[in-house]
Amino acid sequence: MSDAPLWTPAALESATGGRLIGAPRAVTGASIDTRSLEPGDLFFAIRGEARDGHDFVRAALEKGAGAAVVAAARANEFEGVGPVLAVPGEDEDPVLEAMRRLGLAARARTGAAIVAVTGSVGKTGTKEALRHVLSAQGATHASVASYNNHWGVPLTLARMPEQTRFGVFEIGMNHGAEILPLTAMVRPDVALITTVEPVHIEHFRSLSAIADAKGEIFSGLKPGGVAVINRDNPNYERLLAHAHASRAGRVITFGEHAAADVRANRILTRPDVSVVDASVMGVPLTYQLGTPGRHVAMNSLGVLACIHALGADLARAALSLAALKPPVGRGERTALRVGDGEAFLIDESYNANPASIRAALATLAGIETGAKGRRIAVLGDMKELGAAGETHHRELADAVAGHGIDVVFAVGPLMAHLFEALPMAVRGTAAPSAEGVTDAVLATLRPGDAVMVKGSNSMRMVRIVEAVKARYAVAPDPREASLNAVR
Repeated sequence: MSDAPLWTPAALESATGGRLIGAPRAVTGASIDTRSLEPGDLFFAIRGEARDGHDFVRAALEKGAGAAVVAAARANEFEGVGPVLAVPGEDEDPVLEAMRRLGLAARARTGAAIVAVTGSVGKTGTKEALRHVLSAQGATHASVASYNNHWGVPLTLARMPEQTRFGVFEIGMNHGAEILPLTAMVRPDVALITTVEPVHIEHFRSLSAIADAKGEIFSGLKPGGVAVINRDNPNYERLLAHAHASRAGRVITFGEHAAADVRANRILTRPDVSVVDASVMGVPLTYQLGTPGRHVAMNSLGVLACIHALGADLARAALSLAALKPPVGRGERTALRVGDGEAFLIDESYNANPASIRAALATLAGIETGAKGRRIAVLGDMKELGAAGETHHRELADAVAGHGIDVVFAVGPLMAHLFEALPMAVRGTAAPSAEGVTDAVLATLRPGDAVMVKGSNSMRMVRIVEAVKARYAVAPDPREASLNAVR
């Protein structure tokens, strides 16, 4: 990357229609949060659900922000405080609109090859996998965490350096028509849908409606772009229709289906890795994944489909996947010192839905515990499932039994329905909140155990993860630990 600033003063004013007041410092990044703001970041004072970013302008400038983007009507409040970019507009939030405009300018000036990723499950992990493999082949810019909504996408665009070779954008939604404006901003060369599952179903009349909402991502494809679709998904034909209705010049499919362009012939899952024997556009390819789990292996096929569509080095990408590690909260593994032995923690606390919990239970089932070790699942409510919420939770009992889970701790009123459906021997403790089961989880752990924690964000399951790590000394390197669960 060049040492040139991310944005010059002239480019900022031109893109946003704003007026710089005061001498701006070099702008090297962009931020909407003073807690994570770095010196040189352009601070956007957008209005959040609870707070107005204008309340934090002074703090941002004190931390060394390159400038603060503020509504022109409020610019006089910051006279003499530091450099501000006053943006006009009658919009509900002119600062957010200015960030969108800057994002559009970033997209217009770059020659990068862009991939957009959506899906009910696995979009963040797939985005991170693409970031990982593409970074080895050129300057790569990608969404941070799950910055995939109406402010996350334009912010990610605004942060993209002009010299970027590859861009990877995650695009999310929980209502129809939310993806349309975001994919129109990103204008991807390649668009991937990982899968369609009953996530956010309370906002949709059917699973087909969710597929239609996900299919919106293809509408933003550049003319001649590539649509990448999961061939195994029951909604494949519906997604294919969306691709054909777009400007896509090509469709690439992935999965285990005999007709898939990128096909898994065999997936071998082990406690700490997976091995995939695949065929990519008719060419045999066997590779290893540093992140275990059958669902991760399936999404890796979509990653390779994108690599092929971009014209990047496929063999090099496959080799890079061996070093892929799961993101925090999405399968991160930690070896723990428990008593005179070791136990194993799988952090899946970031979010949850029926498909991802079943996948996590399958991964937990693949771990070999110690001689007296158990597979323990700590599960929190899955939100936004609507009237079918109780049923979706109760039906997880089959997956618990089928995967040989020994103990289940349940957090939340919905997960209580699963708890009631389980045999007494499998029931650990149930409580309305994470705090209600934390002590019981800590007390139950013994050498050789493998414990997995998962639930929707609002259930704050990460607090259980933090408590487990705080109680038990973490082994220096989980992959080098002598934990039986990893052998």
